[in-house]
Amino acid sequence: MGNDKVGIIANVSAFFAERSINIEDISQTVLSGNFVMMMMVDLADSTKPLATVKDELTELGESMGVAISLMHERVFSAMHRI
Repeated sequence: MGNDKVGIIANVSAFFAERSINIEDISQTVLSGNFVMMMMVDLADSTKPLATVKDELTELGESMGVAISLMHERVFSAMHRI
């Protein structure tokens, strides 16, 4: 999430493609100029380990001026359970 600008989806998608990570679902919206995107990805065929992917995603986000976080689906679900 962060300020909306050209290339966020393209850069994140290219990042995953370069690492053989499949995007299974994606949703995005812009609210008052703030870009918010959620992706469900499959790392089963990833060319890099999870910890490396997580660190590299953080760096990618910083280079674009947005915040990117990666978490396991179970953690996400637990955090958003009512």
